[in-house]
Amino acid sequence: MPTSRDCSAGRLQCETSAVKSRQEIYDIVRNTLVELFELEEPAVVPEARFNDDLEIDSIDAVDLIDHLARIFERRVSPRDFRAVRTVQDLIDTIDRLQTR
Repeated sequence: MPTSRDCSAGRLQCETSAVKSRQEIYDIVRNTLVELFELEEPAVVPEARFNDDLEIDSIDAVDLIDHLARIFERRVSPRDFRAVRTVQDLIDTIDRLQTR
């Protein structure tokens, strides 16, 4: 049975120990980006590029990956994240990792 716990410095709640749908992954990623980096929610769309559109630099990306790894309880290697350029790439990567 999934449990709830606080998954951020703010107020984002998440459930653990359950495989998430792609929509749930997107919602978590979007909420995390909005909260951690003070982005406007309408800007966080699947085709948004981290560097160009959202101004997420490599240091921010490390923080994001660390945060998401805690939420999804999965270790994310730099190799897993190397090809991630867009929000959709991240959703795809998380979806693939949670089924390992």
